[in-house]
Amino acid sequence: MRFGVFYELQLPRPWAKDDELRLIANALNQVELADRIGVDYAWAAEHHFLDEYSHSSASDLFLAAAAARTKTIKLGLGIRQVIANYNHPARTAEAVAMLDLISGGRAQFGIGEGATRLELQAFEIPAKEKRAMSLEAAEQIANMMVMEPYPGYEGRSFRMPCRNVLPKPWQKPHPPMWMACTNRDTIKVAARHGLGVLAFNFLDADEASTWSTIYYDIIRSEECVPLGHAVNANIAMMTAFSLHPDRAEAVRRGQENFEFFAYAMNSLIREEVVPGRTDIWGKYLVERGDATALQIYAAQNPQEQGLRHAVGIGTPQEFLTHVQSLEACGVDQVIFLQQAGRMKHEHITDSLELFGRDVRPAFADQAEEREARKASELAPFIEGAMARKQKMRPLEDHEIPVVAPSKPKAAALSAEKPDGILTPAHA
Repeated sequence: MRFGVFYELQLPRPWAKDDELRLIANALNQVELADRIGVDYAWAAEHHFLDEYSHSSASDLFLAAAAARTKTIKLGLGIRQVIANYNHPARTAEAVAMLDLISGGRAQFGIGEGATRLELQAFEIPAKEKRAMSLEAAEQIANMMVMEPYPGYEGRSFRMPCRNVLPKPWQKPHPPMWMACTNRDTIKVAARHGLGVLAFNFLDADEASTWSTIYYDIIRSEECVPLGHAVNANIAMMTAFSLHPDRAEAVRRGQENFEFFAYAMNSLIREEVVPGRTDIWGKYLVERGDATALQIYAAQNPQEQGLRHAVGIGTPQEFLTHVQSLEACGVDQVIFLQQAGRMKHEHITDSLELFGRDVRPAFADQAEEREARKASELAPFIEGAMARKQKMRPLEDHEIPVVAPSKPKAAALSAEKPDGILTPAHA
């Protein structure tokens, strides 16, 4: 089992002057701590215009800063908005490769398409076409990272001429590719394209097992035709995360903030939004009711079923049992939703420290052996999948188009005066 931390960089209202500065500084400190205690991945989302829910519009920059402060943790664009209206595919290929080089080969490339009208409408993306636009762009981004030069492309959602896209990533053929998944249908899409799964929702063991079965059955079948130049057969699944030796205290610290994560996204998708003015946190507190009463009840009745809390919030031993159940279902990575709502920085670091001390050691010697067995078992299926991929044909040297210099605007500007003084064209 591998483990990851996840960042939307949530910031509920009201906002003080230095809140964003403090938010990002704390998040980077948390990634640094995660690296020290043996967490395997740090994932950062890319969203735009989503007040309170996500202030992470430049996740590549955030991860580059994290790279400078860490040694081994993998740094995941989880996800990068790959549709050309958000980020031109060449710019994404450049950013992924640069992150990979900066980090010494630790980049992970998750692809996504966006879900909210705030993003889709602002970038003029038709909601019904976003999936096709995302997959089209992602395939060409992979080609750009591999081919020298990239032959050029005339597609439905973007076009570009032949260019050599630089730099090239350290990992070959390119960093592992993942896809955001929220239901069984998107699990199938990821598997058919040989992409790892980033499951940004919260499943019980039975549903996680169903997802795993669906995914790996397709990976082993002839339906799998890789989008990139390698197959990344992995399932990463989100979990709530708030640990404390006292279960009631873990609930008090984490549950309200965890619930806000889902509430805020639902609000942005389904309700009217006034950019820069809508108060999602305020509405959430009103609809949720008296949190103080819940906290008192939690302290007095920690074992009663009436204390509702998410799986993943509790004692380290409970979290260990939860992770083991996901591992048994075929999940390869568990990603902690730790930075949500108004979760305090010190509570997040407390949870990470407890995880590193009381949970992580139980998996310390298993991951590499498990991955080696899995790689051996899947090798013939992945070989077959790669054989089915229709690769873009590289250009022969004589086919590479010559990029001619620009023509002079006027002959007079290129002429030298009789007295030897240069015209502006020469200066």
